[in-house]
Order: sequence, then structure tokens, then C-alpha cells
Amino acid sequence: MRGWTHAVLGQAVVCLLSFVGLAAAIEVTPTQTDIHVALDRGKQAALQHRAPETFYARFGGTGFAQAEGFLLTKLGSLSVMATHMALRGLEPSVADVAHVIEAPAMLVSATIVGESPGFAANSYMILEQAERVIKPITVRADGQAHRRTTGPESPKYQATIVATFRYADFDPKAKTMITIFPATGGEVHVPLSFADIE
Repeated sequence: MRGWTHAVLGQAVVCLLSFVGLAAAIEVTPTQTDIHVALDRGKQAALQHRAPETFYARFGGTGFAQAEGFLLTKLGSLSVMATHMALRGLEPSVADVAHVIEAPAMLVSATIVGESPGFAANSYMILEQAERVIKPITVRADGQAHRRTTGPESPKYQATIVATFRYADFDPKAKTMITIFPATGGEVHVPLSFADIE
């Protein structure tokens, strides 16, 4: 397995740290080979005492005011599950694997920063691909942001917004903009290339 970092310039400089396997884009319908590779990666991670979160496809800003977060795809979820289970001396069952592979949606989690404890309550997230807007099937935002313990004095708080998007609704190979609308106004943009994620 090899890893790489892609730098993307947009409204913010964002780095996408992606785990890499045989896939060339987000795999909506993984093959049996894809599934076995993902499960084996999880088992190997457990043997190396690596955290399951290693398999999150992470994005994040280079500064304290930048949005950061991760995507959790089908293959990433399989590796995470396999790692968790291997650390406990178990293996995923056929039903466990099927549950992950049949999941209709991808999870996107983003952490944003603001100046007040309630700045993220009722925030919203969308995906934009060219002229298309993809709306989530679920969105959850921290009602009460957490005070930051590191970095500069401002912004003082950080909160997490988690959304799920149907695989059928977006192009798994397209350049994509994650756009977050904090409840206090404004927009946070994070450009990604889905072609670089599996």
C-alpha cells in the first residue's frame, strides 16, 4: 500500500490525505478483489497496531482557520471494520461485509471554526460538482461548539458537521466542492477530487 498527498488551491489550500488501493475513484460497487484487499488492509493495520482511523480519507486546511475532516467510503469502512475486529481477535462475518457494501450513502464529516459556542447549530452541508448541487440525506451539527485548546486566540471554537450523501446522487470520479453553511452566515468551501479517493 502506498499513500500520497494532493494539494489543491481554492478558496483555501486543502490537503487530501488518501489511502490508496486498487481503485481509481470512490468504489460504489466494489468487486470481490476490492473487498478482500480492503479487509486484508484492516487486518494488517491491526497487526501493526495502527488505528482504524488510518483508513479515513482525510481532508484539512493548512492553518488553524481551515476546515478539516474526512470521508468514509465503502472500502474505507470495510478496512476500519476489519481493523476494529482484528484488534479484538475477530473477523467480519459475511453479513457484516454485506451490510457495509450495501450501504446507500457515504459519510462526510467536517470540523469548522467560529467565534461563539452556538455558531454551528443548524449548519448545513452540500456537495457541488460542476453545475450540480447534491443535497445530503442526513445532516447533524454540533449544537454547542467546543472551545479550542490550541492555536491562536481567534477563532475560539470548533464544531463538527456530519452529513451522508447517496452514492446514486453524485459522480464518484468528479472534482467536488464540499460547501458548509454555518448557522451564523457565510460559507466554508473545501475542494476535493473524488477520483483520488477509493
